[in-house]
Amino acid sequence: MTDFIQLHILASYPPSNLNRDDLGTPKTAMMGGVRRLRISSQSLKRAWRESTYFKEAFSGHLGVRTKEMGWQIYLALTSGRALEDVIAEKDTEPVNPGVDDGKAVEWAKAISGKFGKLKEPRKAKTNVPPDPEKDKKDSLCVEQLVHFSPEEISAIGDLIAKISREDRAPDDKELELLRAQNTAVDIAMFGRMLAASPSFNQEAAVQVAHAITVHKVAVEDDYFTAVDDLNRGVEDVGAGHVGQAEFAAGLFYVYICINRGLLIDNLGGDAALADAAIRALTETATKVGPKGKQNSFASRVYASYLLAERGTQQPRSLAAAFLKPVEGDDYLDRAIRALKKTRDNMDRVYGACTDEWREMNALTGEGRLEDILMFVVGDHA
Repeated sequence: MTDFIQLHILASYPPSNLNRDDLGTPKTAMMGGVRRLRISSQSLKRAWRESTYFKEAFSGHLGVRTKEMGWQIYLALTSGRALEDVIAEKDTEPVNPGVDDGKAVEWAKAISGKFGKLKEPRKAKTNVPPDPEKDKKDSLCVEQLVHFSPEEISAIGDLIAKISREDRAPDDKELELLRAQNTAVDIAMFGRMLAASPSFNQEAAVQVAHAITVHKVAVEDDYFTAVDDLNRGVEDVGAGHVGQAEFAAGLFYVYICINRGLLIDNLGGDAALADAAIRALTETATKVGPKGKQNSFASRVYASYLLAERGTQQPRSLAAAFLKPVEGDDYLDRAIRALKKTRDNMDRVYGACTDEWREMNALTGEGRLEDILMFVVGDHA
């Protein structure tokens, strides 16, 4: 049986707006009959994928998720620069012969179309002026986001170099660019879906729950003004700008489940890379949160508590610990007690739900993150 690593995190955020809806309001959910703050799993995963920790730990092992690969291919074809440099926006010298505009559009469509359905041409609107450059760019983009692995980007780059030098369109065999096996850690962890080529889908080895506050919350309004520095107050003594923003504070419970066996399979059997990914994800999840309105609220926090578990048993969340919202004057202490009590009671009625566990409490100074990072990779590292 496979190893499951489960992470139960409590992180306290002061007034902030980490993850907002289409109206700018912090996302919420009803649980236990009361309103809670919520951070979507998508928001959490993107913050982790984009973190410095991931980029430093997995240089060359991270994918690129985009609709615009066709446009990047077009730019590489016309400029002669390497595709990787175009994507990274590096100002480098050409390495291939440049291709004329018409051929570049045709060939870029042929390549990007293998990863998804291309966008339909924009319908003419009488009140919208024509924009040939935008229309050209749109014609090269696919309709749905595609997560490209480093191996696929490299294969596309090699094909661009070949057809540029030989001044010809790619053939059908050369357009077989999708790779079922790759070393993209983010794809292996969080999966990908290709509607046009489902055989190249990858099941996520890491499951992330929506984070919710352990207590009920009230979303509040911040009425704010901005002063015009050159307004001397002679004619107008009012503010230069008046606005309103919504925010809330809360102690969040975050649950993550990692299927180590599936992660290894997704990475083509590379157990060392899988364990490095587990270690990096654990550290990142305790130190990195969503960046929503960060400049306004400085919402940078480390986890206050972390419970890490390992075992071959069927995983289970401990969110039920907070069906009854935490109350009182010490949310963190009460939340930790509720979490441990729920874990112990589940073990009592179901039998041991995990084989081993470790914890870290930043409030009391007990436990060490480094010890937990060694624990989550176990004897495999």
